[in-house]
Amino acid sequence: MRTRLAAAVPVAALALAALVPPVASAQQNFDDVQIIAHPVTGGIYYLEGRGGNIVITVGEDGVVMVDDQFAPLTDRILAAIREISDGEIRFVINTHVHGDHTGGNENLGRMGILILARDEVRVRLAEQSPKDALPVLTYSGPITIHLNGGEVYVGVLPPGHTDGDSFIHFRDDDVVAVGDVFRTVAFPVIDLGNGGTLDGTIDALAMLAGLGGPDTRYVPGHGVVSSREDIVEFRDMVMTVKDRVTALVADGASFNEMMEARPTREFEAKWGDPERFLTAVYEELSGGGM
Repeated sequence: MRTRLAAAVPVAALALAALVPPVASAQQNFDDVQIIAHPVTGGIYYLEGRGGNIVITVGEDGVVMVDDQFAPLTDRILAAIREISDGEIRFVINTHVHGDHTGGNENLGRMGILILARDEVRVRLAEQSPKDALPVLTYSGPITIHLNGGEVYVGVLPPGHTDGDSFIHFRDDDVVAVGDVFRTVAFPVIDLGNGGTLDGTIDALAMLAGLGGPDTRYVPGHGVVSSREDIVEFRDMVMTVKDRVTALVADGASFNEMMEARPTREFEAKWGDPERFLTAVYEELSGGGM
């Protein structure tokens, strides 16, 4: 169903996707990427394409976006949003710094759309991105956006995936966009170089689980809409792996010996290749010794 609103983003702005893509996407081919909109509930949708899920809320006051994938996809993303709503895109909120979630910032910023993110995200983006890609509104604690007759609550998470992770709780619809601290398609990615931590990942997942009830819907950074039970299962898996690797490190196991012990063995059928995850876990728990 299309929701027609008074103020619309000019169609001509779709051409902005022709801008030079950021380094993060320069080597990728986006020709065949399709943007698919999935309804979640009420006025909440998530857009699947290339990179992290985009979550949007639509209503009489306009549109709020959570993340924006890669620059070459901006025109297709906006076209997909226009199939849902002609409302003005009021804000885009970055859940963290990575280019598959922030690559469209420059295009949207040049359109005058306000970009919001944690202070840490702006600092890290400023090291690698032009001015138009930078958040213009930053926060160090929770904020609330009052829009479309409801509350969009933006909360901060402990350093888990990165040190600038946020979650966005659409309280009236009981939907939480969680960014990359949770995913259904792979083990956690703990980006140590951008301030991510193992314990912060566990704490962040516990915090997200505490937000929810039996009907809460969680939209992961990658994957499909999930429940509180899925968040708890993911957290428990991370805790189990931490305990096993901690014991191996205490016994003096090298990285290769830890990998041979397969501390993720019963989880691999569901979450795939654990090497990247275990590399970060071992590096953190061993004090950097590989």
